Order: sequence, then C-alpha cells, then structure tokens
Amino acid sequence: MAHTKAGGSTRQKGNRRGKRLGVKVFGGETVKSGHIIVRQKGSKVRPGVGVKMGRDYTLYSIKDGVLKFIRRQGRQIVTVQ
Repeated sequence: MAHTKAGGSTRQKGNRRGKRLGVKVFGGETVKSGHIIVRQKGSKVRPGVGVKMGRDYTLYSIKDGVLKFIRRQGRQIVTVQ
C-alpha cells in the first residue's frame, strides 16, 4: 500500500537553455559594419545613427565607428559615430 499520494507532472519540463540575450558590444568600443550590438526581446534599446534593427529586434551597426549609448526622452538609444 502506497504511503504517498500520486504527484502530478510539473508544468515546466526540466531546465531550459538561456537565449543569450543582452548587450554584445559596450559603449566606447569600436564596431565594424554588420556587428551585432544588442540582442533583445522587444525594443528596449532603440537604434540611432548608424544602427539598424532586425525583425527580431536585434540591433546591428551599418557603418564602422565607435559605439555610444545615450538617453533621450527616457529612451535608451545606441549610435555609431
């Protein structure tokens, strides 16, 4: 006779790998055209001059230069100078 009640299965199955999101290149660093700057879910960081946004909200540089993060009107913007 069992002394423990039957346990239900959990909703979340095991451990999941992280999605590797976040800032890949930081302010003051040099970037080349095509380098990924930020991987994100949603547009937390917006593109500025010299930066484009992919369809999965990934920010990447479209020209060579030095990366700069600025805050404008409460939004974080990344530019390449």
